[in-house]
Amino acid sequence: MSFAPTSDQGENPAKKQKTASGEFFPDVPTIKYKGPESSDPLSYRFYNPDEEIMGKKMKDWLRFSVCYWHTFRGKGGDPFGFPTMKRHYDDESDSMENAKRRADAAFELFTKLGVEYYTFHDRDVAPEGDTLAKSNANLDEMADYLKSKQDETGVKLLWATQNLFSNPRYMNGAFTNPDAHVLAYGCAQVKKILDVNHKLGGGNLVFWGGREGYQTILNTDMKRELDHMAAVFKMAIKYKEQNGMTPQFLIEPKPREPTKHQYDYDAQTTIAFLKTYGLDEHFKLNIEPNHTTLAGHDFEHDVMIASQYGMLGSVDSNTGDPLLGWDTDQFPSDSKKASLVMGAILDQGGLGAGGLNFDCKVRRESTDDVDLFIGHIGAMDTFARGLRIAVKIREEGILPEMIKQRYASFDSGFGQKVEKGTTTLEDCEEYIKEHGEPEQRSGKQELYEMVLNRFV
Repeated sequence: MSFAPTSDQGENPAKKQKTASGEFFPDVPTIKYKGPESSDPLSYRFYNPDEEIMGKKMKDWLRFSVCYWHTFRGKGGDPFGFPTMKRHYDDESDSMENAKRRADAAFELFTKLGVEYYTFHDRDVAPEGDTLAKSNANLDEMADYLKSKQDETGVKLLWATQNLFSNPRYMNGAFTNPDAHVLAYGCAQVKKILDVNHKLGGGNLVFWGGREGYQTILNTDMKRELDHMAAVFKMAIKYKEQNGMTPQFLIEPKPREPTKHQYDYDAQTTIAFLKTYGLDEHFKLNIEPNHTTLAGHDFEHDVMIASQYGMLGSVDSNTGDPLLGWDTDQFPSDSKKASLVMGAILDQGGLGAGGLNFDCKVRRESTDDVDLFIGHIGAMDTFARGLRIAVKIREEGILPEMIKQRYASFDSGFGQKVEKGTTTLEDCEEYIKEHGEPEQRSGKQELYEMVLNRFV
């Protein structure tokens, strides 16, 4: 989300209405599948939404979603410069009229892309007022408008979330703020977004701890802050259950930025937190690969570890630049990496109520409206191709069999007893006395990489 200062280089020349054709993006057609040979950038080469793959339509494996914040609120600002993008449908005011016009443009983009889901923060879609009551009134009005757009187009809400990081009141966090007054304000926003998410049929609700961490340990009681965060999550669970709400709660890990250290550092840290506080039955994870790489892991690591522990709920499908040390939120273009992510999703039978949400922004230099479409088309094709690759890998069976054979010693005999938890240290000692030194077995990394490359 872009909160860089608005340029003071004169009044925004943007038009405030639709073009003469009655569309916001008249030069962009409805995007169609044209096959791998297509050279048309406004077409899909690999994403064929209704094609059956392993018993499901491709669109149901992928469940693509467009995020509101980068796509319709981001204007190319960064810490070093003013925004670079002028959108003809956005007069840059905080008026409700402008908020509704943005929504009109958004739903045109969703439908032309053929994307069935979208996501937003509360402050993305409705301007924040001078009081909580005014902010809530604005959000209620916009929720009614968004509901009408959903009914008109068939586009659904994948998830909503609360922005607890932009307003200066949250400079020390929300749920982990040392001031209980600030914590209460954050909880009031959670209550409201739960109501709005329920009204709009959101299948999930995300908690991203934007400033839930610390800048210096000198002024921080970590245990107390984590206790407070867990207490808030328990309040949210109680409110959800008391009001008959059914969204899957998701936590989105990130190691740092904007704080030096964030408590939801990575998938394993977050799972440990949930289990420590008895919350793991109520939450799953929303994994963002760019956050995973910031934590020092491979792109696919957190998706795979969350999936293997039954905790993968959704994916914020973006990537970062390995030469930059911050969250660049780029559209993914590496089909090999996408195939590893899709392999994990295939192996768990899909994402359930979750999806692949493009938490991505076009580059600051990509200033044309059509670039918004091209970024999404390329990313959708990347994951569609990744899905096709993952399916072929499983159909051929070579890689899965290689992994199975690597761990074959645990399928019977002594190894099987280890997995069942029936062995003792004395048993291990006796096994070595009988069998002696183990044979050296190659990990064959190069062979695994060679086999994977056959499919890419």
